[in-house]
Amino acid sequence: MAVDTSEPPAAAVRDREPVVRERPRRGPAAWVAMYHSVSDCAEDPFNITISAARLDRQLAWLRGRGLRGVSVRELLAARARGEERGLVGLTFDDGYADFLTSALPVLRRHRCGATVFPVVGRLGGENDWEVSGPRKRLLGVDDIRRLAAAGVEVGSHSLTHLDLSRVPDDVLHAEVHGSHALLAEITGQEIQGFCYPYGTLDARVRTAVRAAGYRYACAIAPGTGNTGDLALPRIHIGQADTAPRLEMKRRLAHFWGRTVEAS
Repeated sequence: MAVDTSEPPAAAVRDREPVVRERPRRGPAAWVAMYHSVSDCAEDPFNITISAARLDRQLAWLRGRGLRGVSVRELLAARARGEERGLVGLTFDDGYADFLTSALPVLRRHRCGATVFPVVGRLGGENDWEVSGPRKRLLGVDDIRRLAAAGVEVGSHSLTHLDLSRVPDDVLHAEVHGSHALLAEITGQEIQGFCYPYGTLDARVRTAVRAAGYRYACAIAPGTGNTGDLALPRIHIGQADTAPRLEMKRRLAHFWGRTVEAS
């Protein structure tokens, strides 16, 4: 077949030039807030408890700035579309029973979502991994089912809340794989998220989490050697975080390396 090598008219060249579309400008990098227990507790040596009234004011602060709290699953899905602007991930570690009675009504009032990370091998029990501090009741199996059915994302916080960087391989496998299988059986849903107990991780732990089928994992301050969706940083939020402190934490999130960067 003969090939026409003559120059096309200038207009035809212009017609075939690709249209360059600018990608939509992203807003500030998203961040993830880390909560634990929501109740009135005078004894709180580990600063893990926040009152429902304080949570209400914090979520009102978010909403007043055009932000909305969502699950980590929703946040990452929005980020994949370039639509994470205005979203803040809300996570609740350990799976305290007061999430259902105290936190969830406040979240619903502000039309916010969240991710709960229960210690799967302690469902219905207490936070007995703490050597001191008050004992708190944990969500039970039926509670987890209710939350999942209500659209709350449920992820794993391991089986027994051990520092996974210090356990042998067989225990690591049980804590990561076993909790994933048990939680999937309880909820009847795909379990996407994992939360490292005490926020500690290393290459071996990350490999185990990936092999178990988790799509993301939450840490606290994973450091420069741990990045990506299997080492998401978070910002601790407590009872002392009034509006000025929240604003400071929001502004310093990127400087601290606590933002969920665009993929």
